Amino acid sequence: MKAKLSLVALVVFVLARPAAGAAEDPPFVGWTSLVPALSIPYDATSPDDCIAGRAPCVDKTVREMTRRFDQLASSCDHDAVFSLTYLRVTEEYRRTIETPFFDDTPFVNYEDTVFAHYYFAAYDAWSAGDLADVPPAWRIAFAAARDHKVSASGNLLLGINAHVQRDLPFVLYGIGLVAPDGTSRKTDHDRVNEILNRVADDVIAETARRFDPAVDDTNLPTSFDDFTLFQTLVAWRESAWRDAEALAAAPTPAARAEVAAQIEFDAAAEASAIVTGTGYPPLSGGSAARDAYCAIHHDDA
Repeated sequence: MKAKLSLVALVVFVLARPAAGAAEDPPFVGWTSLVPALSIPYDATSPDDCIAGRAPCVDKTVREMTRRFDQLASSCDHDAVFSLTYLRVTEEYRRTIETPFFDDTPFVNYEDTVFAHYYFAAYDAWSAGDLADVPPAWRIAFAAARDHKVSASGNLLLGINAHVQRDLPFVLYGIGLVAPDGTSRKTDHDRVNEILNRVADDVIAETARRFDPAVDDTNLPTSFDDFTLFQTLVAWRESAWRDAEALAAAPTPAARAEVAAQIEFDAAAEASAIVTGTGYPPLSGGSAARDAYCAIHHDDA
């Protein structure tokens, strides 16, 4: 397997650089069948907006993300940091597809929905105590949030790591890396990086404003800014694509299982490194200052 961008390397890098009517939405259910087997394939002709990759399904995803984020933010749950980031990225994605941007927008819409539901499924399984259904990298991320173990930057990196380095390879492999005409979908995959670049600085600023002002304090070795966040995302998304290619290229089910196990291992190892690198030092007071700040400012949108 190729080398990963570890937290240690990341810290060194940072320090060295200079609908119609008023009807309610239907219940947001039924997508567990897509996780992880993806038994409902993309079909542009389907009457289901999500299977066909139509924009209203992205709207549903944003509404579901908002519902979940609001609950986390109001209680100053440390999982709110990643939830906010994912919500803001998806909102920017929705604005982006209003104009031509991707080669195959419906397919990327479909990917967006499937990808989101990997996160929803992991969080719901964790909340229900079904730990066997929670991937190891997510278990580490959720446990760190529950135990107030890491800084806000740690919570964010843990969520990104679990969702991008762990979930994304399986999503990409499951939905397919090539279009029906045989051309690679990598171009659209890389275009998402432009969206991430647009929101990175605003996400860090909003996290600092609402949850933890130390998240953008560049005097701290465990913090990062928008530039660092963007570079981390790009590197991990490239890694995810290459892992998906390895899954697709595996010659036998046994070989594919080995690739899958390596993806799980690498993401969990990275999560452990992030916890070590962003944990609150002994005698520091832990998250007390952050939690007190959030209690007052979590609604400061």
